[in-house]
Parts: sequence; structure tokens; C-alpha cells
Amino acid sequence: MKLVQRIARVSAFVVAFGAAGVANAAVDIQHWQSASGARVYFVESRSLPIVDVQIDFAAGSVLDPADKAGLASLASSLIDRGAGALDEDAIADRLADVGAELSGGAEMDRASFSLRSLSSKEELDAAVGLMATVLAQPTFPAAIVERERGRSIAGLKEALTQPDTIAGRLFLKGIYGDHPYGSAATPESLARITRDDVVDFHKRYFVTSGASIAIVGDLDRAGAEKLADRITAGLAKGDAPAATPPVVEPKQARLVAPHPSAQAHVLIGLPGLKRDDPDYYPLLVGNYVLGGGGFVSRLMHEVREKRGFAYSVYSYFEPRRELGPFQIGLQTKGSQTDEAIKVVDQTLQGFLDEGPSKEELAAARDNIVNGFGLRLDSNRKILGYVSVIGFFGLPLDWLEQYPKAVEKVTAEAVRDAFRRRVRPENLITVIVGGSGDQAQATKAQ
Repeated sequence: MKLVQRIARVSAFVVAFGAAGVANAAVDIQHWQSASGARVYFVESRSLPIVDVQIDFAAGSVLDPADKAGLASLASSLIDRGAGALDEDAIADRLADVGAELSGGAEMDRASFSLRSLSSKEELDAAVGLMATVLAQPTFPAAIVERERGRSIAGLKEALTQPDTIAGRLFLKGIYGDHPYGSAATPESLARITRDDVVDFHKRYFVTSGASIAIVGDLDRAGAEKLADRITAGLAKGDAPAATPPVVEPKQARLVAPHPSAQAHVLIGLPGLKRDDPDYYPLLVGNYVLGGGGFVSRLMHEVREKRGFAYSVYSYFEPRRELGPFQIGLQTKGSQTDEAIKVVDQTLQGFLDEGPSKEELAAARDNIVNGFGLRLDSNRKILGYVSVIGFFGLPLDWLEQYPKAVEKVTAEAVRDAFRRRVRPENLITVIVGGSGDQAQATKAQ
């Protein structure tokens, strides 16, 4: 308990006092390959007695079999429920004894596992040893696989009654079609997953080929090398990860799903951006003006402030290994859905035609650059960026170049990038719900 309290106090110190020092310091990323073949990215940070580690595998849901969607997420969630001679309670107890935190999960492109530990030798050695055992020797007890699969099915069934969940899944299917990015777990696909499937998935994809390790914290290069080697020593090298298939642009379509909600959930978008995309910065800056800047964005001004169609409206790009989604989203009364969508379409078309004004461009660049330090105000946030740099193969000086690249973005570059990448003939519009309000409006008439 004392160790848990100690790490909590240290974490509080990070929040209260560590932000300015970290944000103002250059992030020096050291890079090498571990003895096992994994790529390692290390940032030495001596201000606090903490070490943060993240290992990423090319084991995301993009690899789910078509009839067993949800396998990657289930396998990742089960990996610490028993390992070596330890059951899930013993693993939890050992983490508590050394005041460490271990977590993991899968997204579309990767499965990630993170460790936070005190940097003192005894605690760090124990925490790293436990992480190594969990990654290399998960036992996937049959009873726990069945339990967690059941929980996942029950949670998904509940989620599928909600209009936002329905809209999100319909949107991804609409913009990606049969591409793996458009796949999503169903109660039926989860029910098909067996313990053997989980074991095989771990064996095939939790390997050092294509894996990357990010380490940030209170140790030197030699210590980081030993840590990386120890974490991956029990893992197989495996095969190089398969390339994600390219994304095909969809044709414009309007997809509608009924739901008795009063609010219609509206999503508009298309496949938009890769992690290493040459249009990354113009699209980033332009999106701030269009719908990513909160109350100063054009969409918020036109949809909410001028017409009151929605409490909130937003847009964003989600970069992935292949084209990740560009999405505009809002909720509005069912009876005014068409009017709200018309305003969104007009606002987007106006932005495509004109690009940002001089004032909008300057405000967007200033906000992004001035807020960048807050994205690096803790070791854990730095870890997140370093893991992205490592897994997706971005330049080591990406963090240093980020604000410089933003400052160089011109209005012409924004307009050109948006015209090429956000074409109305490829936009998918999804509408879910709103029938409750429409019925009420009809009754009132």
C-alpha cells in the first residue's frame, strides 16, 4: 500500500509541477534494435522516479478473420488474466505490491501494452519481469476466455441499442465497404471465437518482427537496452507483418437507419489521412478552421450559433496506416435533420471553394503551435507520441518539426489539400434516429 501511495504522490507531482519543464525541453529520442529484433525508442527523463514503457505489436483488429471480428480485442484483453504460473489475482497482487500499472488493448492497426513503474531497481525489476511473463507466457484459461467473451457479447448487445454506436458502425462500413477497416465485432462473431483462436492469434502476431518499444523515464541508455531486451526475450521473432490493403474511395451515398431517438445522429465523411501523409499538416490546420477548433470553427458558427441546429458539431481526421476516416458529426432534432445536413454541406463546400481566410489561418496555426507544449507536459503523453513515431515509422525529429511545419502551412496549401482529399462525390452521409422527434412533430400538426 505504501508503494501505491508513493506512486500516486509522484504522479500528482507530474501534474502539478512537471508540465512546464517537460513541455519546454527538447525531446531527444534515441533509437536502436533490441537483441530480439524489436525497434526501440527511448527518451531519458530524470525529473521523476518513474519509467513508462509501451510495446506495440502489428496485431490490431485489421487482422481479425472476417467471421471472427473482435478477436484482436479479446486476445489483448485476456493477456494479463493468467501467465506462467500466475493466475489473474496473483498478477494483480504483484502489480499492487510494487506500485506498478499494466494495461493493454487493441485498436485498428496495433495492439499496445503499457507499463508504469517506479524507477527504483527492486520495483522496476519486478514490474518488467512481470510484463515479460504476461506478454510471452499468457495461459488464456478456458473459463476466463468464456467469461470475458460473454461479457463482451453482453456489452456489445447493450451498445447496439444506442444510436451513436449504430451510426459509428454504419459510417465505417459505408466509407470502407469490405476493407478490414470497415469490419466490426458482432455478438455472432464474438460467439464464434474459441480459446484456440485466441492462442493462435497470440502466437502469430505477438512477435518481435514489426514490434516497437517506447521507453520514457528515469534510466540511462544502458538500462533502457536491458529493459527492452528483457521484455522481448521470451517472444518469438515471427514473420514480418503483412501490409494493410489500400483503401478504395467510396461513391457518394446516404445511409439511413431507423431508431426511436428524438435526436438524429448524423455522420458525414470518407477515408481521409495516413499517418505519414504528405498532406498531414495542411489537413490538420484546415480542419481546425472547419470543425476542429470548437467554438471558433466554421461548422460551429454556421450550425449552432447562427441556426441552433445542434449543441455541438465537429470534424476530425483520424490518421491510420492506410487512409483513416475524416468525419463530420452532429446530433440534431429529427424534424430538422435535412436542414442541418444542408448547412453542413454548404459550409464544407464553401471551405473547399475558398479555403481559410487570412485571419482564420493565423488563428489556427497559433492555437495549434501554442497548445503543442500541453501535449508533451508529462512522461505519459510523451510516451504516447514516441510510440506513434516508432510504430508508424515517423522521423525521429517529428516532435521537433511539428510546430515548424504547422507555421509554414499556407492558405493555398490548405485549400489544395482539402480539394484533393475531401471530394463531395466520395462523401458518405449516415443518419440514425430522429424518428421520435419527427413523430412528435407530426402529432403536433
